[in-house]
Amino acid sequence: MVPFIDAHRAGYGVEPICTQLPIAAPTYYECKAREVDPGGLPPQARRDIEPAGEIQRVYDENVLVYGAYKV
Repeated sequence: MVPFIDAHRAGYGVEPICTQLPIAAPTYYECKAREVDPGGLPPQARRDIEPAGEIQRVYDENVLVYGAYKV
């Protein structure tokens, strides 16, 4: 929804769009702030990002056939 709001915010504004969509304006602004400064992510989200490269490496080395349980 954030890309949709970005595309139409100049013509309508963020708050009016958010009242019509199932997203709160503060949620939109929080998403935009996290795009600018990923350090603002909650600790859980930061921990989830760390092993992503290793998981991708294992998946690539095993001919892209392993599922979540094997990786």
